[in-house]
Amino acid sequence: MSESILIEAGHLSKFYGSFRAIEDVSFQIRRGEVVAFLGPNGAGKSTTMKILTGFLPPSSGRAFIAGFNMERERLQGAQKLGYLPENGPLYPDMTPRESLAFFGRARGISGRLLRGRIQRVVDICNLKSVLDKPIGKLSRGYRRRVGMAQALLHEPEALILDEPTAGLDPNQIHDIRNTIRELSATKTILLSTHVLQEVEAMAQRILFIAEGKLCFDGSVDKFLQGANSLEEKFRSLSKISK
Repeated sequence: MSESILIEAGHLSKFYGSFRAIEDVSFQIRRGEVVAFLGPNGAGKSTTMKILTGFLPPSSGRAFIAGFNMERERLQGAQKLGYLPENGPLYPDMTPRESLAFFGRARGISGRLLRGRIQRVVDICNLKSVLDKPIGKLSRGYRRRVGMAQALLHEPEALILDEPTAGLDPNQIHDIRNTIRELSATKTILLSTHVLQEVEAMAQRILFIAEGKLCFDGSVDKFLQGANSLEEKFRSLSKISK
Protein backbone atom coordinates (compact mmCIF):
# COMPACT_ATOMS: atom_id res chain seq x y z
CA MET A 1 0.00 0.00 0.00
CA SER A 2 1.26 3.50 -0.84
CA GLU A 3 2.72 5.53 2.04
CA SER A 4 0.36 8.35 1.06
CA ILE A 5 -2.67 6.24 2.07
CA LEU A 6 -3.39 6.40 5.80
CA ILE A 7 -6.81 4.70 6.02
CA GLU A 8 -7.94 1.84 3.79
CA ALA A 9 -10.97 -0.44 3.72
CA GLY A 10 -10.45 -3.40 1.41
CA HIS A 11 -13.66 -5.27 0.52
CA LEU A 12 -14.91 -5.21 4.11
CA SER A 13 -17.96 -7.28 5.03
CA LYS A 14 -19.52 -8.03 8.38
CA PHE A 15 -22.33 -10.54 8.89
CA TYR A 16 -24.20 -11.56 12.03
CA GLY A 17 -25.77 -14.83 10.97
CA SER A 18 -27.95 -13.92 7.99
CA PHE A 19 -27.91 -10.20 8.84
CA ARG A 20 -25.62 -8.09 6.68
CA ALA A 21 -24.18 -5.09 8.55
CA ILE A 22 -21.84 -4.13 5.69
CA GLU A 23 -20.84 -5.84 2.45
CA ASP A 24 -17.83 -5.30 0.18
CA VAL A 25 -16.98 -1.80 1.41
CA SER A 26 -13.78 -0.41 -0.13
CA PHE A 27 -12.16 3.03 -0.04
CA GLN A 28 -8.80 4.74 0.54
CA ILE A 29 -8.09 7.99 2.38
CA ARG A 30 -4.83 9.79 1.67
CA ARG A 31 -2.72 11.97 3.91
CA GLY A 32 -4.24 15.39 4.48
CA GLU A 33 -7.79 14.49 3.43
CA VAL A 34 -10.87 15.29 5.50
CA VAL A 35 -13.58 12.81 4.51
CA ALA A 36 -17.19 12.81 5.71
CA PHE A 37 -18.78 9.38 6.19
CA LEU A 38 -22.53 9.71 5.69
CA GLY A 39 -25.55 7.44 5.74
CA PRO A 40 -28.84 6.86 7.57
CA ASN A 41 -28.99 5.20 10.97
CA GLY A 42 -28.22 1.49 10.74
CA ALA A 43 -26.49 1.84 7.37
CA GLY A 44 -23.16 0.46 8.61
CA LYS A 45 -21.08 3.54 9.45
CA SER A 46 -20.21 2.60 13.02
CA THR A 47 -19.56 -1.03 12.04
CA THR A 48 -17.11 0.11 9.36
CA MET A 49 -15.37 2.45 11.79
CA LYS A 50 -15.06 -0.23 14.46
CA ILE A 51 -13.46 -2.56 11.92
CA LEU A 52 -11.06 0.16 10.75
CA THR A 53 -9.98 0.83 14.33
CA GLY A 54 -9.52 -2.85 15.16
CA PHE A 55 -12.33 -3.02 17.71
CA LEU A 56 -14.31 -5.44 15.55
CA PRO A 57 -13.02 -8.15 13.19
CA PRO A 58 -14.48 -8.27 9.68
CA SER A 59 -16.21 -11.35 8.34
CA SER A 60 -14.10 -10.82 5.22
CA GLY A 61 -11.82 -8.17 3.80
CA ARG A 62 -9.04 -6.18 5.41
CA ALA A 63 -8.65 -2.83 7.17
CA PHE A 64 -5.40 -0.87 7.25
CA ILE A 65 -4.16 2.14 9.19
CA ALA A 66 -0.88 3.57 7.84
CA GLY A 67 -0.23 0.22 6.16
CA PHE A 68 -0.83 -1.89 9.29
CA ASN A 69 -3.43 -4.66 9.09
CA MET A 70 -5.81 -3.90 11.97
CA GLU A 71 -6.57 -7.58 12.59
CA ARG A 72 -2.95 -8.72 12.85
CA GLU A 73 -1.11 -5.49 13.67
CA ARG A 74 -3.59 -3.57 15.76
CA LEU A 75 -1.06 -2.19 18.27
CA GLN A 76 1.15 -0.78 15.53
CA GLY A 77 -1.84 0.69 13.72
CA ALA A 78 -3.23 2.16 16.95
CA GLN A 79 -0.05 4.18 17.37
CA LYS A 80 -0.94 6.03 14.17
CA LEU A 81 -4.64 6.44 14.92
CA GLY A 82 -6.80 8.54 17.22
CA TYR A 83 -10.36 7.26 17.65
CA LEU A 84 -13.31 9.10 19.16
CA PRO A 85 -16.28 6.69 19.36
CA GLU A 86 -19.80 8.05 19.71
CA ASN A 87 -19.89 7.01 23.36
CA GLY A 88 -16.23 7.10 24.32
CA PRO A 89 -14.78 5.48 27.46
CA LEU A 90 -14.60 8.09 30.22
CA TYR A 91 -14.22 7.51 33.95
CA PRO A 92 -16.64 9.89 35.72
CA ASP A 93 -14.73 9.96 39.02
CA MET A 94 -11.49 11.03 37.33
CA THR A 95 -10.66 14.60 36.39
CA PRO A 96 -9.55 15.34 32.81
CA ARG A 97 -5.98 15.72 34.11
CA GLU A 98 -6.10 12.31 35.81
CA SER A 99 -7.75 10.67 32.80
CA LEU A 100 -5.18 12.01 30.35
CA ALA A 101 -2.33 10.93 32.62
CA PHE A 102 -3.85 7.45 32.92
CA PHE A 103 -4.32 6.99 29.18
CA GLY A 104 -0.90 8.46 28.49
CA ARG A 105 0.81 5.95 30.79
CA ALA A 106 -1.26 3.16 29.22
CA ARG A 107 0.31 4.16 25.89
CA GLY A 108 3.80 4.12 27.36
CA ILE A 109 4.20 7.90 27.65
CA SER A 110 5.62 9.25 30.90
CA GLY A 111 7.56 12.03 32.61
CA ARG A 112 8.23 15.34 30.88
CA LEU A 113 6.97 14.03 27.54
CA LEU A 114 3.59 13.10 29.03
CA ARG A 115 3.26 16.45 30.81
CA GLY A 116 4.00 18.25 27.56
CA ARG A 117 1.51 16.14 25.60
CA ILE A 118 -1.21 16.76 28.22
CA GLN A 119 -0.61 20.51 28.08
CA ARG A 120 -0.80 20.46 24.30
CA VAL A 121 -4.13 18.61 24.07
CA VAL A 122 -5.59 20.69 26.90
CA ASP A 123 -4.81 23.79 24.84
CA ILE A 124 -6.15 22.28 21.59
CA CYS A 125 -9.39 21.12 23.21
CA ASN A 126 -9.81 24.14 25.50
CA LEU A 127 -9.97 22.13 28.74
CA LYS A 128 -8.00 24.40 31.08
CA SER A 129 -11.05 25.67 32.98
CA VAL A 130 -12.28 22.14 33.83
CA LEU A 131 -8.98 20.31 34.10
CA ASP A 132 -9.43 19.39 37.78
CA LYS A 133 -13.19 18.88 37.89
CA PRO A 134 -14.66 15.33 37.93
CA ILE A 135 -15.59 14.26 34.42
CA GLY A 136 -18.97 13.06 35.67
CA LYS A 137 -19.87 16.66 36.55
CA LEU A 138 -18.91 18.12 33.17
CA SER A 139 -21.35 19.03 30.40
CA ARG A 140 -21.68 16.70 27.43
CA GLY A 141 -19.72 19.19 25.34
CA TYR A 142 -16.78 19.14 27.73
CA ARG A 143 -16.91 15.35 27.96
CA ARG A 144 -16.62 15.20 24.16
CA ARG A 145 -13.60 17.49 24.41
CA VAL A 146 -12.02 15.17 26.97
CA GLY A 147 -12.59 12.26 24.58
CA MET A 148 -11.03 14.26 21.76
CA ALA A 149 -8.02 15.08 23.95
CA GLN A 150 -7.55 11.39 24.73
CA ALA A 151 -7.64 10.59 21.02
CA LEU A 152 -4.97 13.22 20.32
CA LEU A 153 -2.65 12.49 23.25
CA HIS A 154 -0.23 10.22 21.38
CA GLU A 155 -0.06 12.61 18.38
CA PRO A 156 -1.67 10.29 15.79
CA GLU A 157 -1.47 10.91 12.07
CA ALA A 158 -5.09 9.88 11.42
CA LEU A 159 -8.33 10.55 13.29
CA ILE A 160 -11.59 8.61 13.11
CA LEU A 161 -14.43 10.55 14.72
CA ASP A 162 -17.85 8.94 15.16
CA GLU A 163 -20.60 11.56 15.58
CA PRO A 164 -18.36 14.01 17.48
CA THR A 165 -21.18 16.58 17.91
CA ALA A 166 -24.07 14.19 18.68
CA GLY A 167 -26.33 15.53 21.42
CA LEU A 168 -24.54 18.87 21.77
CA ASP A 169 -26.14 22.30 21.83
CA PRO A 170 -25.34 24.87 19.11
CA ASN A 171 -22.55 26.54 21.11
CA GLN A 172 -20.91 23.19 21.85
CA ILE A 173 -21.23 22.14 18.20
CA HIS A 174 -19.52 25.38 17.18
CA ASP A 175 -16.62 24.74 19.58
CA ILE A 176 -16.09 21.12 18.51
CA ARG A 177 -16.38 22.07 14.83
CA ASN A 178 -13.69 24.73 15.25
CA THR A 179 -11.43 22.20 16.99
CA ILE A 180 -11.86 19.69 14.14
CA ARG A 181 -11.25 22.41 11.55
CA GLU A 182 -7.96 23.34 13.25
CA LEU A 183 -6.91 19.69 13.47
CA SER A 184 -7.59 19.20 9.76
CA ALA A 185 -4.53 21.31 8.98
CA THR A 186 -2.23 18.52 10.22
CA LYS A 187 -4.36 15.35 10.49
CA THR A 188 -6.10 12.98 8.12
CA ILE A 189 -9.70 12.77 9.32
CA LEU A 190 -12.59 10.39 8.70
CA LEU A 191 -15.68 11.99 10.21
CA SER A 192 -19.06 10.33 10.68
CA THR A 193 -21.86 12.83 11.15
CA HIS A 194 -25.55 13.54 10.65
CA VAL A 195 -24.95 17.31 10.77
CA LEU A 196 -24.72 18.11 7.08
CA GLN A 197 -23.55 21.67 7.71
CA GLU A 198 -20.34 20.14 9.08
CA VAL A 199 -19.79 18.39 5.76
CA GLU A 200 -19.92 21.63 3.79
CA ALA A 201 -17.80 23.44 6.38
CA MET A 202 -15.00 20.89 6.73
CA ALA A 203 -14.97 17.95 4.31
CA GLN A 204 -13.32 17.70 0.91
CA ARG A 205 -14.89 14.36 0.07
CA ILE A 206 -17.93 12.26 0.95
CA LEU A 207 -18.37 8.53 1.44
CA PHE A 208 -22.05 7.51 1.54
CA ILE A 209 -23.21 4.14 2.80
CA ALA A 210 -26.77 2.77 2.65
CA GLU A 211 -28.04 -0.69 3.55
CA GLY A 212 -24.49 -1.81 4.26
CA LYS A 213 -23.08 -0.90 0.84
CA LEU A 214 -20.96 2.04 -0.23
CA CYS A 215 -22.97 3.89 -2.88
CA PHE A 216 -21.01 7.13 -3.32
CA ASP A 217 -17.35 8.18 -3.09
CA GLY A 218 -16.43 11.60 -4.42
CA SER A 219 -16.13 15.34 -3.83
CA VAL A 220 -18.77 17.45 -2.10
CA ASP A 221 -19.48 19.20 -5.41
CA LYS A 222 -19.98 15.88 -7.19
CA PHE A 223 -22.28 14.72 -4.39
CA LEU A 224 -24.47 17.77 -4.97
CA GLN A 225 -24.84 17.22 -8.72
CA GLY A 226 -28.49 16.83 -9.64
CA ALA A 227 -29.71 17.95 -6.20
CA ASN A 228 -30.64 21.27 -4.64
CA SER A 229 -29.03 20.52 -1.27
CA LEU A 230 -27.09 17.98 0.75
CA GLU A 231 -30.30 17.07 2.54
CA GLU A 232 -32.07 16.29 -0.74
CA LYS A 233 -29.21 14.10 -1.95
CA PHE A 234 -28.98 12.40 1.45
CA ARG A 235 -32.66 11.45 1.29
CA SER A 236 -32.32 10.27 -2.30
CA LEU A 237 -29.40 7.96 -1.60
CA SER A 238 -30.95 6.76 1.66
CA LYS A 239 -34.19 5.89 -0.16
CA ILE A 240 -36.05 8.02 2.38
CA SER A 241 -39.18 9.71 1.06
CA LYS A 242 -40.21 13.15 2.19
